[in-house]
Amino acid sequence: MGCNTGGSRGRTESTAQTVQSCRARISLTFFKQRTKLAASSISPLWHSTRPPEVLVASKSIAALEFRFLSLPPLVTILYSLETGSREVTGHLLDHYESMIHGTLDLAIVFQGLKWILDGGHNLPLPDGLLINGRGWNGYTFAVDQGKTYRFRISNVGTSTSINFRIQGHAMKLVEVEGSHTLQNTYSSLDVHLGQSLSVLVIADQPPKDYYIVVSSRFTSPVLTTTAILHYRNSFTRVSGPPPGGPTIDIGSSLSQARSIRWNLTASGPRPNPQGSYHYGMIKPSRTIVLANSAPYINGKQRYAVNSVSYVPADTPLKLADYFKIGGVFNLGSIPDNPSYGNGYLATSVMAADFRAFVEIVFQNWEDSVQSWHIDGYSFFVVGMDGGPWTPASRSRYNLRDTVARCTTQVYPRSWTAIYMALDNVGMWNIRSENWARQYLGQQFYLRVYSPANSWRDELPIPKNALLCGRASGHHTRSF
Repeated sequence: MGCNTGGSRGRTESTAQTVQSCRARISLTFFKQRTKLAASSISPLWHSTRPPEVLVASKSIAALEFRFLSLPPLVTILYSLETGSREVTGHLLDHYESMIHGTLDLAIVFQGLKWILDGGHNLPLPDGLLINGRGWNGYTFAVDQGKTYRFRISNVGTSTSINFRIQGHAMKLVEVEGSHTLQNTYSSLDVHLGQSLSVLVIADQPPKDYYIVVSSRFTSPVLTTTAILHYRNSFTRVSGPPPGGPTIDIGSSLSQARSIRWNLTASGPRPNPQGSYHYGMIKPSRTIVLANSAPYINGKQRYAVNSVSYVPADTPLKLADYFKIGGVFNLGSIPDNPSYGNGYLATSVMAADFRAFVEIVFQNWEDSVQSWHIDGYSFFVVGMDGGPWTPASRSRYNLRDTVARCTTQVYPRSWTAIYMALDNVGMWNIRSENWARQYLGQQFYLRVYSPANSWRDELPIPKNALLCGRASGHHTRSF
């Protein structure tokens, strides 16, 4: 199953990558797509066609990170958390529309961000958080006593992990990026960049108003904002400070991540929802180790994977591959293992074989949490721990019931390992979900290739595909 925001099964390259490659700059189109998804509560990461059976009603939550820059005067956007049904989507959509067509010009926003990044600097810490486009206690979610609600939470921000909690209410985790999970109960949940999950909340507390709290993780200072969970039969408002949550502690977040496991009794034939296939019974044919770094290249801040800092080509990579246009990229321009040498610029593309089963290890030697996304795929997060990864680390893998997802975190000076079946032909982006790091080079492309050139493996190029760069003048197909 494909699990990605930029493309889907059978499609070979996202619109975002096409725009980025053609324009070689931050993709405004991609940003509008992401904000539109948040505004309409249509999530590409939710594959179920029906909600849990115990669901009585559902709620949507959207949190937005904002920051003020010297140029331009106001930049707000850059952080989002969205969930669920259409009950509150109008408010979120109105907020985005007012920013797009009102006082905030997205072109100015991106010029300001581009100005900072192109100048060789990282983006500053956001100034605050918003929920559904509003500030402290600015939004209210009304619930009925005794009913159960599903909250869908997705962190589609740019830079910050968050912690989510509801005062006085337990949250039962039921889904993570399309995978049904063991229904463990949590008082708060960490949601890292690009990740999403669903929880069930029962309105079973004394009728009054309660805080819904979103706060940043692993930042100094800690950013916090609140909304209100309002019982319809209550007239008692919230009072006092909102409940505190975890801040910089990594151990608790790591333990929580390890506790999220696949529900083997749901969504498939019994007793094994994977049928005759099980990820833990397959030996990987290849191990790829990816280490992120933050080198200075030509006197400017860049970010890199295995010392290679990605620069967009003048032609979309999939088009160059399809039309066999030389000089756009080179296979093998990024190594399978880190060299820990000086960083350098390249249009990095790694070759891979269709239907291979690979092990990928994300090694993070930096002091910040990393978040990695792979377009076109879901993968099994088999292990994570502190320190360096070694082959002996495999003894600690979960080879039975880890969840399949498309985005995973890597804690500071730690590693995360995944198993992935390369069952989707195409040119797929592997990237940091931190937008500044992604823009400054922490990404590359994985070319999953099948010599069969069959529609069974990959759908044909669309007749109306936009041909730009060196692909201009070529023709798609006449049928």
